[in-house]
Amino acid sequence: MALIRVLVLGAAGRMGREVVRAVSAQDDMAVVAAVDRRRIGEDAGVVAGVEPISVPIQVSLPEALAAKADVMVDFTLPDSVLKNVCTALEAGVPCVVGATGLTEAGLGKIAALCQRRGVPALVAPNFAIGAVLMMQFAAQAARYFDSAEIVEMHHEGKLDSPSGTALLTARMMAEAPGSKLAGRDSSDGRPSRGQAEGAIHVHSIRLPGLLAHQEVILGGLGQTLTIRHDSTSRESYLPGVLMAIRRVRSLRGLVVGLEKIL
Repeated sequence: MALIRVLVLGAAGRMGREVVRAVSAQDDMAVVAAVDRRRIGEDAGVVAGVEPISVPIQVSLPEALAAKADVMVDFTLPDSVLKNVCTALEAGVPCVVGATGLTEAGLGKIAALCQRRGVPALVAPNFAIGAVLMMQFAAQAARYFDSAEIVEMHHEGKLDSPSGTALLTARMMAEAPGSKLAGRDSSDGRPSRGQAEGAIHVHSIRLPGLLAHQEVILGGLGQTLTIRHDSTSRESYLPGVLMAIRRVRSLRGLVVGLEKIL
């Protein structure tokens, strides 16, 4: 069985190190290139806390692409992810993207490039399978409740607010067949109620001690339903990331959301 050759962007970051560890432990894939602005020249395996893998961290993505990776995994920052993904797609390398902060315009540019180059990409706001199920359950519940709000809680270093997961949840709830939350605007001029996303208010909390948590609270006559997911470790994302690495080359165009490959 041929190994899946993986290029990891953000390899010295918290999530990047997890990806290097997870990929290095698989029998069907290997890290062949690693890129970061930090720890340049150091072995990516050592930086990730495992045995050396003879892959030094590089600062240049174009140079790292010379390793002929089959898949690029990007968990970098919003200011670089779009350029990174476009560079990889132009080089013919499928992308798995978990970086936050991609705009609709950015996604549109990636989709167009995927189509023009015939190279697939998977962008997921959340790679935790439990979080994906939480979103799907919330979309099902939207058929039965007239009102809902979302509270998302993340570590203080998370740059985007509201989170991509919260915004995707709200869209999935509004677009669900038979949803009672479709086509409504809940903006009511009360800023303490968070950002309105269609019919749903989204509240963002950023505090040390948190990682990634979300509650969807639906209300109806005499009852509420709360659907909650908690990621207490970044390891929760790894089964989804590994699934995406294995599946992305069989996709067509841009696919947004891990639920599309479950």
